[in-house]
Amino acid sequence: MTGKAAYYLGQISQWDAALCVRINRTSRRRSIGRLFGWISRLGNGVFWYALMLALLLWDFQDALLPVLHMIVTGLSCTVLYKWIKGKTLRPRPFALNREIILSVSPLDQFSFPSGHTLHSVAFTLVALAYYPDLGWLLIPFTGLVALSRLVLGLHYPTDVLAGAALGGLIAAAWLGL
Repeated sequence: MTGKAAYYLGQISQWDAALCVRINRTSRRRSIGRLFGWISRLGNGVFWYALMLALLLWDFQDALLPVLHMIVTGLSCTVLYKWIKGKTLRPRPFALNREIILSVSPLDQFSFPSGHTLHSVAFTLVALAYYPDLGWLLIPFTGLVALSRLVLGLHYPTDVLAGAALGGLIAAAWLGL
């Protein structure tokens, strides 16, 4: 890596850590920490499983393809993000910075990329391809899930951005098939 590239990567890393600390400070208000903890738990799969069940109950057979599409996309997301986490081994922010308050227990010890964000973006894009009228619910929820990962001290902003980008790419790939 050249000196210039190392410099820019260092700058990005400093920005990433500083923004992470700044956003995490909001969790010091107990109500904020609890709210985002709840959102994060919903984003851990509960919301998406409930959505798939609701679609099946509401739209019966017409929902089979969209739900199957969401399941295949979700499985692809899981395989990819676990592989990437195993290769990058980036420690979570709270493990490296005492200023960061951990508000909930992490699912694993590595932070890159944000699996919650990856899945939320992917599920949202696939669901909206079939049910665009759900945008009022899914888009804000996905944004809150992504934000929760920062507020709770579990991810850096670049983890969340990478998760969003990967979720978008995986959803686009499956939607293109």
